Amino acid sequence: MSRLLIQQYEIGPLNNFLYLLGDPETKEMAVVDPAWDVDFLCKEAQKLGYKITKVFLTHAHPDHVNGLNKLLSIHKVPAYISKYEYPPLRRGLEGLVDVTEKDKLTVGKITFDILHTPGHTPGCQCFLAQGQLICGDALFVDGCGRCDLPGGDAKVMYNTLYNIIMKLPDEIVIYPGHNYGETPTDTIGHQKQSNPYLQCHSLQEFLGERMGV
Repeated sequence: MSRLLIQQYEIGPLNNFLYLLGDPETKEMAVVDPAWDVDFLCKEAQKLGYKITKVFLTHAHPDHVNGLNKLLSIHKVPAYISKYEYPPLRRGLEGLVDVTEKDKLTVGKITFDILHTPGHTPGCQCFLAQGQLICGDALFVDGCGRCDLPGGDAKVMYNTLYNIIMKLPDEIVIYPGHNYGETPTDTIGHQKQSNPYLQCHSLQEFLGERMGV
């Protein structure tokens, strides 16, 4: 079985992490959250010897999708977005294909599970393969996504963190949507010890941490 290739790049004024996910056997590659510098991402894929065949969207905030239409003008590929994503965020985006947590995605011969992880937006989703979790803005290293933007919901985020993400195996490695922590990646197990949003004993305590209420 091919070992998943993950290329992580910090691009843009908001410290976004963008990813190229590749199957070394088939040389197929997915772009996660194309934004800010599409030309760079395309050149990187080409330099690595891969063909871009898909786009995975963790959610549709502009800082994660502002390069989508340009990318699709270069590579005519599907862009997989959560069926539940906040409708106003979808406007003007091309090539969208709806998926849910019941679906699976592939890059070459590598299969990804989809985790529906709302809270930051209704359609936030994570992609899990071979113990690697591309988690967008659901979870950062020592942080989590804001819940005060349109479509955000702190109570839903609490459920996502405590009943979905924290129930994954401790050894899973997270790849967040922004470089906001001391390290670019971490394990879920370590995050349980260091991330203040994963150490709350109740919903009310979480709301106090995240929303100041």
